[in-house]
Amino acid sequence: MTALHDGVTVDVGAITDLTAGEGRTYAVDGRQIAVYLLSDGTLRATDAMCPHKAGPLADGQIDDAVVVCPLHQYSFSFDTGACTTPGIGSVRTFPAHVVDGRILLTVT
Repeated sequence: MTALHDGVTVDVGAITDLTAGEGRTYAVDGRQIAVYLLSDGTLRATDAMCPHKAGPLADGQIDDAVVVCPLHQYSFSFDTGACTTPGIGSVRTFPAHVVDGRILLTVT
């Protein structure tokens, strides 16, 4: 696989691979990215691991604004990646959308 450069859009799979209200982790150029399908059909994407203890964020609870780590319940904003608890750190967020039934991530 070739290395990605900033702003590259990558097709990671079919939208039918996701279930509304849940997340799934995809490997993109050696990086793990969690993609979430919100109940309104919106896609969101973040780093797949919590910066606290590497909890699997794709397994966390989600709403329209945050993903909650399943290990210690730290919440991370889909908009900024910031944790709502000071001192935990943040996760990267990535633009995600659907085109012709395919999930496209813009990896920066």
